[in-house]
This record gives sequence, structure tokens and C-alpha cells, in this order.
Amino acid sequence: MAYLGEPANTIAVLQKYNFNFQKKFGQNFLIDKHVLEKIIRSAEITKDDFVLEIGPGIGTMTQYLCEAAREVCSVEIDRNLIPILEDTLKEYDNVEIKNEDILKVDIKALAEEKNGGKPIKVVANLPYYITTPIIMELFESGTPIESITIMVQKEVADRMQEKPGSKEYGALSLAVQYYAKPEIMAFVPENCFMPRPKVGSAVIKLTRYEKPPVDVKNEKLMFSIIRASFNQRRKTLANGLKNGGGFGLTKEQIEESIEELGYPATVRGEKLSLEEFATLANIIESKKSI
Repeated sequence: MAYLGEPANTIAVLQKYNFNFQKKFGQNFLIDKHVLEKIIRSAEITKDDFVLEIGPGIGTMTQYLCEAAREVCSVEIDRNLIPILEDTLKEYDNVEIKNEDILKVDIKALAEEKNGGKPIKVVANLPYYITTPIIMELFESGTPIESITIMVQKEVADRMQEKPGSKEYGALSLAVQYYAKPEIMAFVPENCFMPRPKVGSAVIKLTRYEKPPVDVKNEKLMFSIIRASFNQRRKTLANGLKNGGGFGLTKEQIEESIEELGYPATVRGEKLSLEEFATLANIIESKKSI
């Protein structure tokens, strides 16, 4: 029976092992069973599922996952947490603990081994400082993923589902929305964690698209254009692309490409939708080959 959602039980485990929080790992452990239950419901975990958990901490959410899923693999970077996890998860025979950096794990091979190459579900309470690299690695690794349900800083969750024209809209919004449908499932106040973070959090679910929602000939080029567009937000899109190396085009060709899209050359990148960035990438790709 999952018991770590109760603050008193979390405190008892931490005291038993004389555990010291590591700031470098961004450790904030959940201590609210209602939030934990909400995450499991949002991720739609069933007994058919293999779940990859990133950053299990002392095993709080892992206990809930083990009770809901067929099998769980929890990847924890802090070796000081491994003896604690072996203790708090000893009642469960459907969990494997890996003491590794998730960015160095071959997730695709793991999905093949544990789930026969079928799409897996990912659940995580991510350290805020490394949220974006982990999400992008999951999407770009080619791993078959059904969904990613994660606890992140509220501001980051907002950015993931932001639309064109807003101050928060940027490269992360476009990257996430290219691969998945983002949906904020819950906002989580600071008092649901130990220690308390200085910012509010949110549970966001990213449901992977079977195929991207836009048609782009060169995905890598599109993301290079997106990055160049937002590297210096105050600059116009044309200047951003020129400063980003020009993508093999002259200044005039860059401006022509933007105008072909239906915008003046003075437009800023934040005005363009994902579909328009895909179209712009296709225009630039065609001009490069002339």
C-alpha cells in the first residue's frame, strides 16, 4: 500500500536515512496524496502499461505507479537515494531502479526490452533546471512514447501550451506542439512539496502525435529557423535568420521568403504559428536548392 503521500511518513524516511537534500539535483519531494492520485489519473496508467519514471526521489510517486502499472522503471541520478528506494519499494516486485542520468540512458532500447517496442508512458517530477533538455531528448530520441505526464514549474507548463503573439510563446512552445498535444491537468501550490520550492508548479500531459500536425520537408531546418527566430526576441524575423547564419540565402532571399509567407520582412518570430514556421522552412529549403 502506497504510504509516502503522507508528510509524516516522508519525514520519517528522510530522518531514518539522515538524508540531505541536494540543491544541484533540484530535489523537491511531493507530499500530497491528492496530487499523486491526480497524476496517476491524468497519465491514465493501467495494468497493461510499462512506465518510465524520471526522478523518483524517495519513491513517493513510484509506489502509486507500481500499484497502477504492469511494470515501472525508475531512473534516479542521486546515488544517495538508491538505498532509500530499495527500502520504500521493497514490497513491489514490478519495479526496476536505475542509478543513472536519464540523458545518458538508451530509452529506445529500454522501450524495446521492456515493452516490445510499443509506445511507453513517461511520468516524472522533473528538476526545473533540466526540464527542457529531458523533454526534448524524450521526443527526439525516436523512442515510441504514448504520453509524458510531468510536474514542472508553472511558468514552463504555460510556455509549453502558449499560442503565437504572447510574451511566453517561443522555441519550447513550438517544439512541444510539433511533437505532442499539451494539456495542463492541475496547478500545484508550493506547500505540496518538501522542501517548498519558491515557485508554483503544474502537472502537464503531453500526448504524442502519431504524426506531426504540420507538413515540413526538413524538420532539422525548421527547428534551426525557430531557434534563430527566438535567439534575440527584439530583432525582426529577417534579422534573426540573418544572424543565425542565413541558411544559405542572401539577405534579399530571406526577406522574399518571409514576404512569400504573407508577412512583411519586419515581422517578429513570435507572430508565426507552427504551421507558418513549417511553410517558411519549406520555402527556404526550395530556395536553397535553386
